[in-house]
Amino acid sequence: MFIRGKRVIRDKKIEVYNPYNNQLVEEIGLSTENDVIEAIQIAQEGYKILKNMPAGERAKILERTAKIISDKREEFARTICLEVGKTINEARTEVDRAINTIKLSSIAALNLKGETVRMDLSGQTNKIGFYLRVPLGIVLAISPFNFPLNLSCHKIGPAIAAGNGVIFKPATKTPLSGLMLAQALIEAGLPEQGISVLVGPGSTVGMMLVRAPEIRKVSFTGSLEVGETIMKNCGMKKVTMELGSNSAVVVFKDAPLKIVAKKIRKGGYTLAGQVCISIQRVYVEEEIADEFLRELSLEVGQIKYGDPLLEDTEMGPMIDEQALKKAEEFVEDARRHKGILILGGSRVGTIFLPTIIFDVDENARIIQEEAFAPMVAVNKFKTIEEVIDKVNNTKYGLQTGIFTKDINLALRCAKEIESGGVLINEIPTFRVDNMPYGGMKRSGLGREGPEFAIREMTEEKLIIFDGVE
Repeated sequence: MFIRGKRVIRDKKIEVYNPYNNQLVEEIGLSTENDVIEAIQIAQEGYKILKNMPAGERAKILERTAKIISDKREEFARTICLEVGKTINEARTEVDRAINTIKLSSIAALNLKGETVRMDLSGQTNKIGFYLRVPLGIVLAISPFNFPLNLSCHKIGPAIAAGNGVIFKPATKTPLSGLMLAQALIEAGLPEQGISVLVGPGSTVGMMLVRAPEIRKVSFTGSLEVGETIMKNCGMKKVTMELGSNSAVVVFKDAPLKIVAKKIRKGGYTLAGQVCISIQRVYVEEEIADEFLRELSLEVGQIKYGDPLLEDTEMGPMIDEQALKKAEEFVEDARRHKGILILGGSRVGTIFLPTIIFDVDENARIIQEEAFAPMVAVNKFKTIEEVIDKVNNTKYGLQTGIFTKDINLALRCAKEIESGGVLINEIPTFRVDNMPYGGMKRSGLGREGPEFAIREMTEEKLIIFDGVE
């Protein structure tokens, strides 16, 4: 863990293993109840310092942090590769995105402002009103295993930009790049009270933090089940919840099938499908279903899986044994629901083979739940009404992709599909870090993207002046 600008060692440790070969990567200190209490006290100190720090200085700290990460790009990438099991090229991409996210947070610090409020709507007055955006206090950032650097930057960058103190709890399985991020922030000039990193199970360390009344904001990315538990326990706090999904792609008969298949090869199997906007459901217009299935099978069958440190590896392992068993259960359930296994469906060591399942019942788990695995279900549809109903017939609603040349079809889907983002002629796995990213229904609350996240990490403070007679 990381307190007052330094790594802290404890007798009890957490062991971080490489998901590909189960080799020990590093041991780090396990945070205690006393560490939680101390971190809250430190964050209160950090808030007092940062809220009075000029916005320009906070922006410079973030800019310098981006430079430090850039200078250590390969070190960060290798660390992510070892702790997550991402391919080295996926890890480098994440580092590049994290650099951009921190830069965007720097810009957000400079652009944070309020507005005037009209006082004369009911008649003539001497009153002048305006509001400022002021920091909340302490922000608790809880990040997932799959993007341990960039998704942490999406929480920590805007929090610091706004002038909040930060307590950061990375995923217990993948804390190493998050600790490196905290060190980079301190090296860039962030006061040592500005960020503390606690490492431990969500059920203990995380829940104690979530319940702490001193914390004013919880920003969480993870599963729906854990998000619901946080909501039940956090009390009167502002929350951002980036939760699960089972993202769908709709392919109409006029779509360029080869291009769509290549995009789904990337969007369904990047990071072994362990991405909240990974493609899980593909709905194809009936008359082109067989042709599309051939194209997709050819693409997915070429995916090179194996050691994530090798430059030509396209897909690495799943995070742990529990994830592998869950993937096997999804395949078994799909078969029970009349699904036809086209490719994959089994594991080789720590890798779950890229999987395609065809014509599965809409009640199957692969349709209704989040697999978080390298598997895609391909189903047919006849009418736009039918496919919109199928896409919406789930508790999730994060992002959806539509492929068609028909503007009317595209606009109708954009209007009627219940997702936080509807992407026309693009896969739902697409994300740039400045966009308002978040879900509808049980896929989450609030939006990320530094320009949008900073609004949720501040509150409006109204000021009214009246003339003195």
